[in-house]
Amino acid sequence: MHGTTTLAVVCRDGIVLGADTRVTAGYFIAHKKGRKIFEITPGIALSIAGVVADAQAIIDSLKYNVRLYELKNRRRMNVRSAARLLSYILHQNRLFPLITELLVAGMDDGMFSLYRLDPFGSLIKDDYSVTGSGSPIAIGLLESEYKKDLPTDEGVRLVAKALISAMKRDIGSGNDFDIMVIRKDGITELDDREKHVLAKRTMDVTT
Repeated sequence: MHGTTTLAVVCRDGIVLGADTRVTAGYFIAHKKGRKIFEITPGIALSIAGVVADAQAIIDSLKYNVRLYELKNRRRMNVRSAARLLSYILHQNRLFPLITELLVAGMDDGMFSLYRLDPFGSLIKDDYSVTGSGSPIAIGLLESEYKKDLPTDEGVRLVAKALISAMKRDIGSGNDFDIMVIRKDGITELDDREKHVLAKRTMDVTT
């Protein structure tokens, strides 16, 4: 993928997703505040990396099908079903692939789960994952510092640290970052003040 860093970590009491906000077109910075994390339902969110148009088409298709499922079955779709649906959509288009990598996070029967999908529909479940051109930098930090049963507060700090590290070294990542947290009571997102405090603390630790 030519640009961006997105990542997610499964914690004891939730899942933390993070992404930078830089959108690139080759070596040109097309947008400094691009959105790369999206809430699909009150319990499912995903991050995108790759071609923006393809990712937007995938999100629209997923939202439509999730809503249709909820109306027919009168219950919410879990993240495993949403990830499997995305896998089918991507695989059906494998001859003319949608150039996007996705991290899909949410709850499966009371348990938090994270899935990664590539442009051909491969589906991988993991405790943490990274996509985009900043992956080599961010994954190294996660490999060394991630622990199972991490509380979400520590998970937020770890995600911010990995994002800031990638933004320092990867030309396709930068400007700012977004962080979203999925818990049993719903989805929350850090506001600008919280991100500023978090970034300052992270910079103080790493410098």
